[in-house]
Amino acid sequence: MKYTLFFNQAQPSDYQYLGGKGASLASMSVANMPVPVGFCVTTHAYEQFLDASGLKHEIMQMVESIDFNQVDELDRVSATIREMFMKMAIPAEIQESIKNTYAELCILCSYENDLPVAVRSSATAEDLPDASFAGQQDTYLWIVGENEVLEHVRRCWASLFTSRAINYRKDQKIAEDEVLMCVVIQKMVNARTAGVAMTLNPTNGDRSKIVIDSAWGLGEAVVSGEVTPDNFIVDKIMLQVIKSNIQNKHIEHVPDRENRKVLTREITDERATQASINETEIKELCRIAKLIEKHYGCPQDIEWAIDADLPVGHNFTLLQSRPETVWSQKKVENTGIKMGMEGILNTLMNPISAKK
Repeated sequence: MKYTLFFNQAQPSDYQYLGGKGASLASMSVANMPVPVGFCVTTHAYEQFLDASGLKHEIMQMVESIDFNQVDELDRVSATIREMFMKMAIPAEIQESIKNTYAELCILCSYENDLPVAVRSSATAEDLPDASFAGQQDTYLWIVGENEVLEHVRRCWASLFTSRAINYRKDQKIAEDEVLMCVVIQKMVNARTAGVAMTLNPTNGDRSKIVIDSAWGLGEAVVSGEVTPDNFIVDKIMLQVIKSNIQNKHIEHVPDRENRKVLTREITDERATQASINETEIKELCRIAKLIEKHYGCPQDIEWAIDADLPVGHNFTLLQSRPETVWSQKKVENTGIKMGMEGILNTLMNPISAKK
């Protein structure tokens, strides 16, 4: 039974224990795509944690008893369950596995057991084709040291029972005891720019386009709605920008190395209204996006960042890729002409090989 597993050591048979995010990062890492080095705390650890506490049955009963018409009751039960999680002791063998693997990660990155990492939730239901769990559980940035890592692993486990996550599973008719939690721990990215790229146009499902959102700093400013990102529509074959919409990006989230945390910084100079990604970078991002789409065989929703600590030309990092869940589920009307054109487009849009 594996409690921890490095991305690049995972086999396809392990993916079921890594959740949607963890399995995606492992798959891309094994395929030599630019994924920040890291490891997963597998669902085996989560299950063992619950079994050791003896509270699993009680937690499931508490969730099943919720009157979902009463928002206050949902919030109260959610808070109680998460408090129970934070009081549970992590079994010694799981603690030891996480500490040892974090120490290995520190050595890989030339740190002395103080590597800043992102600690990210990865539920097993995240990759369901008809459900999107994006943002349902927690992510913690700039976590340093084995004790802080252990604390935030437990917080990620607890986040499986936020009010929003419980309610979402109920709406999707997903049984509580069928969802498990893996936790992803990976080297913190010093993002100059971050965003998302979709390998189709989300407004109309056009697979001949790639749509990019980007903003300065870490992607959290965009996710939280604090900043409206720059938006680019790119021709997937020619890699030419067809349309761009540059926004006034008044803040950015950046790492505070000295105080080991993420801070919000106001952008007061001309950079606020400049494009957060240039044309050369757009082409490189699109090239990578096409490779990911080919790797998975379906349209993708990709989280990415440009790492300021890496050299130009090798500074793109992939934080996640998940199947696009809206247009991919819709049936496309097929005629003889459309099928023929679709065949030509598919041939043109898939790159022959990755650039070395």
